[in-house]
Amino acid sequence: MSTRILLRFCLLITVLLITGLVEAQQPKNIPRIGYLAPGSPSAARENVEGFRKGLRELGYVEGKTIVIEYRYAEDKNDRLSDLAAELVRLKVDVIAIQSTPGVMAAKAATTTIPIVITSGTDPVATGVASSLAKPGGNITGVTIMNAELAGKRLELLKETSPKVLRVGVLWNPTNRGAAVVFKQTKAASEDLALQLQSLEVKGADDLGSAFKAATGSGANALVLLAGNPLGTHLKEIAQFATKNLLLSTYDRSGFPEVGGLMSYGPNIPDMNRRAATYVHKILKGAKPGDLPIEQPTKFELVINLKTAKQIGLTIPQSVLFRADKVIK
Repeated sequence: MSTRILLRFCLLITVLLITGLVEAQQPKNIPRIGYLAPGSPSAARENVEGFRKGLRELGYVEGKTIVIEYRYAEDKNDRLSDLAAELVRLKVDVIAIQSTPGVMAAKAATTTIPIVITSGTDPVATGVASSLAKPGGNITGVTIMNAELAGKRLELLKETSPKVLRVGVLWNPTNRGAAVVFKQTKAASEDLALQLQSLEVKGADDLGSAFKAATGSGANALVLLAGNPLGTHLKEIAQFATKNLLLSTYDRSGFPEVGGLMSYGPNIPDMNRRAATYVHKILKGAKPGDLPIEQPTKFELVINLKTAKQIGLTIPQSVLFRADKVIK
């Protein structure tokens, strides 16, 4: 091999090595996901972990093959719009959202970035999707179908104690999702010949007056509708219900776990896990408007027997038999 050919060969090798080194140093186009939660990091922990679990099952490694930008409204719904706008400015590839107010905020902030609902109220009834089969626009995900749940929770209360005649409903009327569920609960109460009392709680300061109204009206039971500020004051509500010998129910197991009587609803962390599949499909090129919105198929009944004993209630065997979890 001549000296000239050898030099050319060495030069070619050098160029290839430098090119490879430069390419290796170039940042990869890692997908960036925005995750918007209505509460605090601690309140959202289980749901966030469910979402992360779903991504891990799909082969994603957080920080290496995917980046998640977490934003928490800290129970202040008026912050959701600013947080959604911030995620839009970051140009995330997808926004995953836990609550109906969060979905509304993100919908107002962008019509182009895909939005994945991880656990929201019926998106058709709240006006964020055209239909479940083909939502259209930039929104899809997993929904809680509360129409069926609203009636079932009232049925369980009445079956647990036939003495239940008047039910107080704690809800936030500024939450569009809660407004939909309240309407559904009211319709179900009429079918069951129950008197319904509206107990509006727009902020934590309203809890005291709501409690006073419930005891003053002779309510036998309390129903909590999902949404802040109720979701972050479950223990306080459970203690009030127990002290005043009221049956109480919610759609999430966190309520009986802190002293509420019972809950009936889907597994929310698992819904977040399922929502990760939507993120995956969108990153692979699917259009959110073409992805059918998924409804939960399994619902869990959780009963706190210790609380039942404290309020002097014997849970019928017909109800206990259907419980997925009993807290003793």
